[in-house]
Amino acid sequence: MSDNFKSSSYKTDDPNWFEPIQTPLRGSSKPVEVRVSFVKLRPDAVEPVYQTSGASGVDLHSCEHASIPGGMWKTISTGLSFSIPSSYEGQVRPRSGMSAKHGITVLNAPGTIDSDYRGEVKVVLINHSSFEYIVQPGDRIAQLVFCRSIRAHFEETDSLDETPRGAGGFGSTGA
Repeated sequence: MSDNFKSSSYKTDDPNWFEPIQTPLRGSSKPVEVRVSFVKLRPDAVEPVYQTSGASGVDLHSCEHASIPGGMWKTISTGLSFSIPSSYEGQVRPRSGMSAKHGITVLNAPGTIDSDYRGEVKVVLINHSSFEYIVQPGDRIAQLVFCRSIRAHFEETDSLDETPRGAGGFGSTGA
């Protein structure tokens, strides 16, 4: 094990739901890496690659021509499927350039790809502008970020601990 990493672990009755990962120590500039297999379901699918050494997401590309009228949404094929390791998830997020320049974003952002899903990854794009937006095959339409997925163990109780906020809802903390 590298000096820049420490091992994380957690005990559970289900040995299949958790795989220890290496977590960077404070001050380390090395990113955590996880092996993710993928399949090109179509010959025109674009392999996921990081565009820069500091990028946290890989671009997802369209595998189809589509028109998205202003105010509408459409599900766009990427032609890719992934094998995400257990205890991880894939998050489909908008590309900031598409949002800022064209008003196009991911409708269910972030979209979640569970570790046990093996189907094609598709992206639901919404056009917040009043103009038609054309998607071409090969266009970068979203980004995919891999994150740790933590499972909660739920326990029913008769009461919850008190906090200063209590049961205050929307707008209860000011502004």
